[in-house]
Amino acid sequence: MKYAIIIPDGAADEPQDELDGKTPIEAANTPAMDALASSGVVARACHTPKSLPAGSEVGNMSLLGYDPLENFTGRAPIEAAAQGIELAEDDWAIRCNLVTVQDQTMKDFTADHISTEEATELLATAQAELGGNGLEFVPGVSYRNLLIWRGAERPAPFTMDMRATPPHDLTDKSVLDDFPRGPGSDVLNELMTETVKLFADHPVNKKRIAAGKLPATNVWLWGIGKAPKLAPFKEAYGPQGAMITAVDLLRGLASLVGWKRIEVPGATGYTDTDYAAKGRYAMDALDDVDLICVHVEAPDEASHEGDCAAKVKAIEEIDTHVVGPLAEALKSYGDHRVLISPDHPTFLSTKTHTHGNVPVIIAGTGIDPDGFDSYGDTNAANSDLAFDAGWQAMRWFISSQK
Repeated sequence: MKYAIIIPDGAADEPQDELDGKTPIEAANTPAMDALASSGVVARACHTPKSLPAGSEVGNMSLLGYDPLENFTGRAPIEAAAQGIELAEDDWAIRCNLVTVQDQTMKDFTADHISTEEATELLATAQAELGGNGLEFVPGVSYRNLLIWRGAERPAPFTMDMRATPPHDLTDKSVLDDFPRGPGSDVLNELMTETVKLFADHPVNKKRIAAGKLPATNVWLWGIGKAPKLAPFKEAYGPQGAMITAVDLLRGLASLVGWKRIEVPGATGYTDTDYAAKGRYAMDALDDVDLICVHVEAPDEASHEGDCAAKVKAIEEIDTHVVGPLAEALKSYGDHRVLISPDHPTFLSTKTHTHGNVPVIIAGTGIDPDGFDSYGDTNAANSDLAFDAGWQAMRWFISSQK
């Protein structure tokens, strides 16, 4: 049996007035997804328990079949795994975004999509001036970076009660009430304040401003946690998997569950990603693995920008270049199944992740159709098949015979 999972990150949403009351998934032209919905089942799943953040770190852990209530320890340690950073028992990983905050408002949680090269230069300055003695500023991709706190060198003041708001949940909002809080938060707030001073006249920002771009005003520290311990996917579910993604969060989850990571040229983690390349690499991988997972960040990014047209287009691109070709290629392997599911809703109206159900398709060998003829949020809400604990959908996908 061959398996394919497609994750249109953040694609679930509310009905939109500009889409005549349809959700972005329902308004999008998705013949490949609709065909799978017609031949299989449409369900709903909640991957984000209300006691945990409504983000991709929780949602994707659940989507891959791991109960986040038992396994989630924070976002940053998952991304540390993506970079091969080992965390000792007393170590903490902290997400370190480069952001643009002006007049105490989050103007841009990506610092105007700062380049990896620019981010690396800024973090080198932070490391030189603020790092050492157990603190490591680690460059990642673009605005997504890490701070590693080595507890053996500097005893950490944190506990798992320490909280900080993700910057992508603060777009165009005041940040005054959303700085890190709880045990140890004063240390993180001080580091954030110090980077304001360091970056104010930094050569990188001078060049960006001269080019008409927003500066990276400071780092935003959040997503703190210790290393999680996830059972290998092959032991838990059987198939050997591989991940295609452009973001470290999914790379980290793949590493933690023992999946191969496939890097695709042109995959950006934004709406300009090379969808067709992701589809081609996914098809090529089927010869080598039992299960291929393709994660596409684009719908989520469009949601964070409040761009309804871009969100619809991203969903259509996924359908055309990933779902359609991959579903067709699977047929040549005989028995096969396909799962399509966002990790969480991301509302265009609020530009933020939110708790709630997402629409799911499960189709393929041994899955009898349930009467729905299209994929969408409304059909999922009306389905008899629901996974209130979303992580249980993976078991159904792998082993259920309807």
